[in-house]
Amino acid sequence: MIPLKDTIKHKNKPIVTATLIAVNFFIFFYQLIQGQYLQNFVAQFGFIPVRVLSDAPAAQKFLPLFSSIFLHGGWMHLLGNSLYLWIFGDNVEDKLGHFNFLVFYLLCGVVANAAHFIMNIRSPVPAIGASGAIAGVLGAYFVMFPRSRVLTLLPFFVFWQIVEIPAFFFLGFWFIFQFFYGFMSIGGASGVAFWAHIGGFLAGITYAKLFLRPDYFLNEVDDGF
Repeated sequence: MIPLKDTIKHKNKPIVTATLIAVNFFIFFYQLIQGQYLQNFVAQFGFIPVRVLSDAPAAQKFLPLFSSIFLHGGWMHLLGNSLYLWIFGDNVEDKLGHFNFLVFYLLCGVVANAAHFIMNIRSPVPAIGASGAIAGVLGAYFVMFPRSRVLTLLPFFVFWQIVEIPAFFFLGFWFIFQFFYGFMSIGGASGVAFWAHIGGFLAGITYAKLFLRPDYFLNEVDDGF
């Protein structure tokens, strides 16, 4: 399933959402010019679970909890994350406010990395990508806009169709998919940090209400949250 857009228009300019996407692209271009040093760059700023319990300096252990959120493994990784963040991030940013949304996004990214660490404690492989933080945004959207609909590109045998799917079902299916493959990856190697997605999504559901704008309850009734 490929989301194309949702049916709720943002009321304020999604400044933070757009900035995060721009920063991700800027850092990805910076990755591209690393050349032969790219692997060392990713090892330095990616989140490596096994390093947390090592004798490495604290900065090398914990700075990647944040820095890894802005790295990506390729164009499809970057574009896919950007698409999801743009479609779902603007409305969540509306509800939380710009500053709160930024803090919320980073917090969800850290919690996502923590979940990845717990389930892959011995892994020496750097985990990179914004998908854990974006999963937090999806979790917030899941509880804030359950009645929204997502215009989705669906495969149907050899054809593709565009259909509207309730956000509750779209994101619910997304989470079930992550949980299934996360469960299947236990004890084995996986190129996708499914448990980071799961942890981020649950963090988004948990923390969404805590980060609402101070003036939220003084304004109009929302779309279901």
